[in-house]
Amino acid sequence: MTQRFPHIGLFIRQDDPKLDDGLRRLVDFLQSQNCQISVNTDLSCLPDLNIIEIADYPQHCDLAIAAGGDGTLLAAARALAGSNLPLLGINFGHLGFLADVPLNELEIGLAAVFAGQYREDTRFLLQTQFANGETAMAMNDVVIHSYDTFHMVEFEVSINGRFLNSQRADGLVIATPTGSTAYALSAGGPILDVDLNALVLVSICPHALSNRPLVVAAKNTIEITLSEQNRGNAMVTCDGRKGTLLKPGESFTIQQHPDSVRLIHPQQHDHYSILRAKLEWGRKLT
Repeated sequence: MTQRFPHIGLFIRQDDPKLDDGLRRLVDFLQSQNCQISVNTDLSCLPDLNIIEIADYPQHCDLAIAAGGDGTLLAAARALAGSNLPLLGINFGHLGFLADVPLNELEIGLAAVFAGQYREDTRFLLQTQFANGETAMAMNDVVIHSYDTFHMVEFEVSINGRFLNSQRADGLVIATPTGSTAYALSAGGPILDVDLNALVLVSICPHALSNRPLVVAAKNTIEITLSEQNRGNAMVTCDGRKGTLLKPGESFTIQQHPDSVRLIHPQQHDHYSILRAKLEWGRKLT
């Protein structure tokens, strides 16, 4: 039978000795399936693999595999956005909502995927635009928070040019359904079904008890303005990466990115079972 994915692009974020055993196991399995393997960085544990930039994966690879955890998959997703190259996550850690093939089921999960027993879904991304023309992409969330003081940040929120509210809080999370189980969840936000075309705005430790999470359509343009009266600068971070400084009086906007990400899951993938397992929800009563 012809291999469904003859060329695999393996993506990791760093050459971490803690990953060595898992990576060897992954590569051994891929080689047993007669796959050609490329990787985005030099691996001390596997020095003979072909190295190419992830930007070149769509031209050379049939499937990208992010090996590590959700952070690794997020980095790969941003790099591959709009390419239509399918992306699969192998979870080498514990708490993971996106990298849904656990290491202890690696061979079984990948064998099923290679046999065509998989499901696909498409996730949308966010694009942040700053007044200076700088842009940043996020798959999980965009967060504004204090930067150089321990004070709350003061800011105003508008949606499609219409004023929503002004807030004093430790920050604000604007999350996709994919990111609703990340920082937004920790801040008290709702879990959004991943099939929803929506965003959730969640205040972080707001000063006013009337502030509640707000779910809006993903097609909306959200504008955040740091108050002129704010005591210091703020930071805007996308997917937890190094952020952009925002000075009092400055604004930025968040919109749905025109590109999307194509994810592959094992056939038995069930988002609700992942929520039950990761959040330790009770079992069904009998």
